[in-house]
Amino acid sequence: MHYQPLFAATDRALVGAEALLRWSHAELGNVSPLEAVMVAEDCGLIVPLGYWVMRTACRDAARWQAGGPLRVSVNISARQLGDPQFLERVMDILREEGLPAHLLEIELTETVLMDNMEAGAHTLHRLSQLGIRLAIDDFGTGYSSLAYLRQLPMRRLKIDRSFVKDLPGQEHSRTIVTAIVALAHGLGLQITAEGVETPEQADYLVRQGCDVLQGYLFARPMPVGEFQAQLQEGTARRGV
Repeated sequence: MHYQPLFAATDRALVGAEALLRWSHAELGNVSPLEAVMVAEDCGLIVPLGYWVMRTACRDAARWQAGGPLRVSVNISARQLGDPQFLERVMDILREEGLPAHLLEIELTETVLMDNMEAGAHTLHRLSQLGIRLAIDDFGTGYSSLAYLRQLPMRRLKIDRSFVKDLPGQEHSRTIVTAIVALAHGLGLQITAEGVETPEQADYLVRQGCDVLQGYLFARPMPVGEFQAQLQEGTARRGV
């Protein structure tokens, strides 16, 4: 497990971290996350692997709370959302690992949402009622239907890195990002921009009203020990 820190756009305060799975193979070296997920799906391991990721992330996040509340974001696959025991398993993990529900954010792509719209709607509403936050990952790269924004209790949109990488020079990217931010805020949703790599990108996103920034400009994904060390350094500087 690695964690990539998330920072408030206005003051760069650390507000959470996204849990990211990394596979380091003895012979192949570092396997790309996309390939690792494909292998897990082909082997029928994606659902148990997804629960391992969620449990590990919740356990780690429960340890972070001594320095102040920090949300952890976990990605969910289509097969995991379609698991009849998904809701029960999530509730069990939160209870057993001691993480308050409002400090867990579940990220789903547009494709996962549309593939599970009818079956998953009840589950997502129930998760939201429990206090778990729901986010749409890689917004703008999946299905074009926006029906789920009306029907599902989403709290956040994440602007895909493909729209961020050409900022602020590319006019089409500027138009798309401005439209996504306006849409999200008009619906009462928060916005996270991922893949931020330059100060110019960050400055533009702040001016457009993004709420949270994520990317190599601020921090790369890191093992939990390194992330916890950064938390302790930040707590010490604040005098907590």
